Amino acid sequence: MGSGVGPVFDALGDPGRRDLIQAVSERGSATATELAVGRGVTRQAVAKQLATLADAGLLEARREGRETRYVVTPEPLGDAMQWIVDVGGRWDDRLSRLRRHLAG
Repeated sequence: MGSGVGPVFDALGDPGRRDLIQAVSERGSATATELAVGRGVTRQAVAKQLATLADAGLLEARREGRETRYVVTPEPLGDAMQWIVDVGGRWDDRLSRLRRHLAG
């Protein structure tokens, strides 16, 4: 796997973290407290998941006074998407060669 995409896929492997990154993306920025409202989990649990997303490079933590606000950083998602495209292309090539071999 590409050097930087492993942590991205690890972080996105959890549905709760995917939900959080979607919520941050929709809001533009958010705090753990804001994101915990209505989720049935504590602010601390949300903060832990946000830290995992930030460690993977998917979010950036910005201190604003006494709060930490999170914003989405799209570059790691682009890297992961490019990795998927590259792998998919290699499989397409292999399948095309196999089809030609079987047809010939």
